[in-house]
Amino acid sequence: MILENYKSVDKDKVVNWFEAGKTSDFDENGGNCIKYKNLQIAVFNFTRKNKWYACQNLCPHKLEMVLSRGMIGSENEIPKVACPLHKKTFSLENGKSLSDENLSIATFPVKIENEKVLVGFDF
Repeated sequence: MILENYKSVDKDKVVNWFEAGKTSDFDENGGNCIKYKNLQIAVFNFTRKNKWYACQNLCPHKLEMVLSRGMIGSENEIPKVACPLHKKTFSLENGKSLSDENLSIATFPVKIENEKVLVGFDF
């Protein structure tokens, strides 16, 4: 199953920082999709929090590649993304569902160096 390809990566486990693009390539307060090997990753420039986030682009509910098109915001100070299909929400920090369900998404570390967006992977 495609969902099994997505596993969260801790920053201290990163073995490859993938250059996703320049900071100017990414929408402010919205998401863009990148491809790393066989994965689609949603990258968010959350300027209201002055932070960057990355997660799987795959909605775990309907298995559609749409999370990069979801709305971002905060719930109890937790940055989140809402799936554009069914509005299920997930923490951008740890991928846990904020919709009281047993769903979660994989998250990936992001760092900015010399105006380049780097997403961390453990392979």
